[in-house]
Amino acid sequence: QVQLQESGGGLVQAGGSLRLSCVASGRTFFRYNMGWFRQAPGKEREFVAVITWDGGYTNYADSVKGRFTISRDNAKDTVFLQMNSLKPEDTAVYYCARKRDTVQPPGELVNEYSNWGQGTQVTVSS
Repeated sequence: QVQLQESGGGLVQAGGSLRLSCVASGRTFFRYNMGWFRQAPGKEREFVAVITWDGGYTNYADSVKGRFTISRDNAKDTVFLQMNSLKPEDTAVYYCARKRDTVQPPGELVNEYSNWGQGTQVTVSS
């Protein structure tokens, strides 16, 4: 069973930057698309970004396009989320997730993912 461990969250002022990391256990990381999701208090978990297994395709929620960048290093079983120009509305717990299967499309729905990290808190102050 794959395990995912996020890190890099914290408290930052509006306009600042954070870089989240997610390390996966197991040997099959490179085969799967990976996603980042977030959940704010009282709200449903929502899609943030996805990257295909080879890094050749990425996609983002409209709310973060142009500010966030997803990337991966398959040699280190790690996926990243670089977050720039942070806004108070980006405050949430951020989760990385591994897609349920190796079949395309890339996956932007919560139920397309079967393995989740424990989450890392990101708080943006105004």
